Amino acid sequence: MKYVLMFVDTEQYAKELAAMTDEERAQVVRQVEHWFADHADKVGVGSKLQPAHTATTVRLGGGGEPVITDGPFVEGKEVVSGFCEIEVADLDEALRMVRTWPACPTVEIRPVETMPPGR
Repeated sequence: MKYVLMFVDTEQYAKELAAMTDEERAQVVRQVEHWFADHADKVGVGSKLQPAHTATTVRLGGGGEPVITDGPFVEGKEVVSGFCEIEVADLDEALRMVRTWPACPTVEIRPVETMPPGR
């Protein structure tokens, strides 16, 4: 089963990172790299995203022209900071992986929709 893991940063976590020394932040990066290495056989495509303020959002619908704005698509204290696709047996295996995630405090697990053959 394929899932996408969305790693979600919070304002509080960003403050905690900012308060760390360079070496402490480097240690967090090493822990994340180690997590990906431990799960390399299950992790596929993924990437760290640039900060939310670099986003451009396009809102479609309403019969008029699309509305294009700078910044993230939602107002909130949580922002998706990265993602990866995993292939595991089931949600329980995905949960076991995520329970060991060493960085940002929230990870959303979302199943990847598969298209029926011939579509």
